[in-house]
Amino acid sequence: MATNPAPDLALVPVTGHSRTVREWLTTFHLLLVAVDPANVRSRWIVPTAARVLFEYEGADCRVAWLVAGDATDARKLLGRWATDIMTFVDPELTAIKGLGISTLPAIIHVGMDLDIVNAVEGWDPPAWRELTMELSRQMSWSRPHIPTSADPGPFEGAPLPRV
Repeated sequence: MATNPAPDLALVPVTGHSRTVREWLTTFHLLLVAVDPANVRSRWIVPTAARVLFEYEGADCRVAWLVAGDATDARKLLGRWATDIMTFVDPELTAIKGLGISTLPAIIHVGMDLDIVNAVEGWDPPAWRELTMELSRQMSWSRPHIPTSADPGPFEGAPLPRV
């Protein structure tokens, strides 16, 4: 179950220097999709998650991948999306565990007050739709269609890798 992150929890971009969650949330909400490069279930959701993240790029919301691996892992899993969408790397799973996530993939909406607004572990289309509907309501923004015919069928998340 997702938990509110500590204000000093570090998020490390694939290109750039580490900042705390508090620093990333000074102006915008944060929408993260956490994935594991070593797990096929995360691979299944990458195109769907990229579509969802792109939907909110112009909203008052910061969007990003949170990869359970290093920069090489992130680029290998995400391809062009590792540079087209902000990407945080988390090889020690510090940030993922700091958000209370236990299975991947996951989608997490963190409000500017550091509270988890909603989080869904695994690919549960109705739950992802509910999360995005609330985010869209808060951002006064359009919402992505979930699911589409190109999306995978529902599946549970896989346990975090051991580090």
